[in-house]
Amino acid sequence: MRKVLWTGALAVAAALTSAAGLSNLCSAQVVTQDGQSRAVATQNQQLTASHGELLRIVRESTERFKNVSVAESEGYKLVFGCVTGPDAGAMGLHFLKQEFLDNPPQTASGDIDPRRPQIVIYEPTPGGEVQLTGADYLIFAEAWDKAHPGNPPQLMGQLFHYFESPNRFGLPPFYTLHVWAWKENPKGAFVNWHPNVSCQSFSGKGSF
Repeated sequence: MRKVLWTGALAVAAALTSAAGLSNLCSAQVVTQDGQSRAVATQNQQLTASHGELLRIVRESTERFKNVSVAESEGYKLVFGCVTGPDAGAMGLHFLKQEFLDNPPQTASGDIDPRRPQIVIYEPTPGGEVQLTGADYLIFAEAWDKAHPGNPPQLMGQLFHYFESPNRFGLPPFYTLHVWAWKENPKGAFVNWHPNVSCQSFSGKGSF
C-alpha cells in the first residue's frame, strides 16, 4: 500500500483535511467533532473583484506547476493518496511544500502570500498523468490565533475554513482555503470539495 508520511511539523499526521461536515457554500466554517458546522462569517457567493484577482494571482503563480515535476523540483511532495468527497466529488492529490507549512510565507505588508501556497492540488487522469486544479493554503490554528486573536485568516477577502481537533486524521486545529483556480467549481471557487474532480484514475492506493 502506498503510504506517504508527513515530515517536520506533521510527522504524526497522515492527512490534510477532514471529510466530515464540510460546507458547499462559499463561507468560512467551524467544523465540530460531531460533523456539524456553523458559519464564522458568510461570504457572498457572487465573486467580488478581489476574489477574481485572487484567482488570477493563483493561476499566474502556479501555471508552471501544470508540469508536476516542476512542483516536485521546488519541494512539493505528495502527502496523501487521492482525497475523495464524503458523498460525491473529491479534492484530489495534495502536494505539500513543508517549508511553507512550517513558516507560512507572507507579503511585505505581513499578509498571507497568495503567490506561495502550502499545497498545489491535482486531479489524476487516465494514463497515469495529473492535471493541476488549484492551490490550498493551510495554516495551523494555534500559531495563527496566538498572533491574531479573534481574527481568523483570510486571503484577499476570502475567509479560511477552520477544523477542530481531535479529528479523524490526528491533525492539530488548522485553517485551510482551497482555491480552484484551474478547474471551475460549480459549487464555488473557494469551497473544500469539487463535484467534478474524481479519484477514479488514481493509480496508487490509500484513497480517502
